[in-house]
Amino acid sequence: MIPKSQIVTLPVYEPGKPIEDVKRELGLTEVIKLASNENPFGCSPKVKEAITAQLDSLSIYPDGACLELGAAVASHLNVSQEQLMFGNGSDEIVMLITRAYLQPGMNTVMATPTFSVYKTNATIEGADVIEVPCIDGDHDLDGMMASINWDTRVLWICNPNNPTGKTINKDKLTALLKQVPEHVLVVLDEAYVEYVKDADFPNALELIKEHKNLIVLRTFSKIYGIAALRVGYGLADESIIDKLNRVREPFNVNSLAQKAALAALADQEFVAKCKQANTEGLAQVYAALDEIGLAYYPSETNFVYILPERNPREIFEAMMSKGVIIRAFPQAIRVTIGSRDENEKMIAALKSVLTPV
Repeated sequence: MIPKSQIVTLPVYEPGKPIEDVKRELGLTEVIKLASNENPFGCSPKVKEAITAQLDSLSIYPDGACLELGAAVASHLNVSQEQLMFGNGSDEIVMLITRAYLQPGMNTVMATPTFSVYKTNATIEGADVIEVPCIDGDHDLDGMMASINWDTRVLWICNPNNPTGKTINKDKLTALLKQVPEHVLVVLDEAYVEYVKDADFPNALELIKEHKNLIVLRTFSKIYGIAALRVGYGLADESIIDKLNRVREPFNVNSLAQKAALAALADQEFVAKCKQANTEGLAQVYAALDEIGLAYYPSETNFVYILPERNPREIFEAMMSKGVIIRAFPQAIRVTIGSRDENEKMIAALKSVLTPV
């Protein structure tokens, strides 16, 4: 059997280690996971009610077009339902974009570091990947524009950026979109948009009206707290949505997920409480990092990108031995904002790990 040559050395996506695995491997009774940017407060109680009400219909195929969910999201965002498509998480829409727009001989431009799934899916399709290093955690927009050529088909912008947590403001993003050639699809990934507090953050829904080559990705996995059910969506001009639906698998969003997303969307009071708690959690973690003397990037998300002087992987392993799962990158560690108690445990473990013996 001979697989595609480009996937032979492709790294396997490494998610945050599961809590139960860490407990078993290290013999720990208590472990907290602050690695995958999950909502520490779970999901709205209304979600559980919606799932329970759907359990007698498991033998029926889901609504392949997500019409009920689409109508609710369209109303919530004041967009046309024809501008929406749904996926098994926004990860699937990333995959569909690469399936529809990338092939050997083409290239795609993205920042580094950014969400690794962009590169993985582009590589699978045989496209060349052009990575432009971030500058102090920010997208180098000039460098990205300079990298675009006639063979470029997709430009990825993660805003706020994962893993750095930093944003591109309205003026900079607007200026970029005016420069991008029409043959290039701009993917604006806003997975963490509900956490953003910056008043200068761009209004992507308005930008879609002006730029026919722009698609915005959002998800129910983060602040809505239903990551296990995998629901994401894209917003774009109808012509883009049409192309993506042509390469989408049928029934790609299951019935439980659709009903859960409907219920989650309806409980904006829960969303507001989570955003406020996250803001307080960020302040708590910032204060501790300042006390310890660790450099970090101010975040518009529910995580913080920390720049330690020690090897990040060593810190990751040491933190895990103390029952705290975080995420390691080549030059940094990323810590999800948890509940107040979880943040305190993380801070205590970090201080212990970084204190010389």
